[in-house]
Amino acid sequence: MPERRTKRGTERTPLGGDYDVLICGASFAGLAVARELAGAVRPDGSPAQVLMLDRYEVGERQTSACGIPTAWLEALDLMGAHRQSFGELVVTTPYGTSRWPLPWTFSTFDYPELCALIRAQGDCAFETAKVHGRTGFTVHTDRGDLTAPLIVDALGWRRMLAPDDGFQPPDAPLSRGLEVHPGGRSDDLALWIDRSIVPAGYGWSFPAREELRIGVGSFDPRFHVKDNTVKLARDLDSDPVRFQGNWIPHEIRPAAEDGVFFCGDSAGHCLPLTAEGIRTALYFGIACGRELRSVLDGSTAREEALARYGAFSDAHEWKFRWMLHAQRAVPRIWPPLLHGTVRSMRSRALVNWAFGHYLRIAPPEFAAPAHPPRRRPAVPARAAA
Repeated sequence: MPERRTKRGTERTPLGGDYDVLICGASFAGLAVARELAGAVRPDGSPAQVLMLDRYEVGERQTSACGIPTAWLEALDLMGAHRQSFGELVVTTPYGTSRWPLPWTFSTFDYPELCALIRAQGDCAFETAKVHGRTGFTVHTDRGDLTAPLIVDALGWRRMLAPDDGFQPPDAPLSRGLEVHPGGRSDDLALWIDRSIVPAGYGWSFPAREELRIGVGSFDPRFHVKDNTVKLARDLDSDPVRFQGNWIPHEIRPAAEDGVFFCGDSAGHCLPLTAEGIRTALYFGIACGRELRSVLDGSTAREEALARYGAFSDAHEWKFRWMLHAQRAVPRIWPPLLHGTVRSMRSRALVNWAFGHYLRIAPPEFAAPAHPPRRRPAVPARAAA
């Protein structure tokens, strides 16, 4: 797979050219789009020229606890990155602990390994470059300008390629999360709903074989979570080491705007309340990639593909909205009553119903086997001037 890494100083190399598709962002959403474009051809049968850009190397910068329903790893043939599976969720409030028997297993995985596995299912070219913005169908980067009639923004919550003036905390609809990665083992996938840890949000521990991912997430972007994350780790007899954090969008946004396809965090494709964004990034990335593929082979016009993808995303808005209502309601519930609700979820029938509907928001059967990738030299269809 072609690569040319960003150089420094006099060794820095310029980047330019015209492509059929530019995928800006190389994490879950961008990689899912690229997977769907493997082997894509133009109407004349020639290979489609697809370039993926990211500020970092693929798999270099983990920004989440890396957990997902196991069925999604299986559906995308990603079990090689699997670390640990859980059939229960352990939820603790100040009034006690409850174990919820999940109707499906949830798994943690290794981020670099998973990214490498998805990337191997695609065949697009990749370049490290920082995206600064866009003018029409030209994307501006710190290495030069690139053009394409099909542009994907999978760059994250900043929504870099949108026509508006920006999307910045603390005024933007964002949650914030921070976690540490000490060594250790546990059999419990655990959540803490406790206002002494975070007034609006929760703490978590996601074991990943020989590593614990312990963190705190706040629905209020103004609440600083570092001290509470450190305290939670120490309360669990773990060292607060190897910090990572990120802003987490909790409102869905237009997925097709001003001629650009948005997916993953850039479209707000992160579920409110649970802050689960990996599964939805893959789900909407696959949907986006399928629309792009139909444009490349000439079966669909670009504007039609934009409209269909936008409508597909919009059709999920009510599900996101109801989860956002729940996110706003939970911090307002009287703690003893909240504990009673948590205890009621020990009922297998209730858990099956709730988590069954939850999985259906982005079901694993939406994924299909990957197209055979085509290995070829990194030669643009139309070279830079």
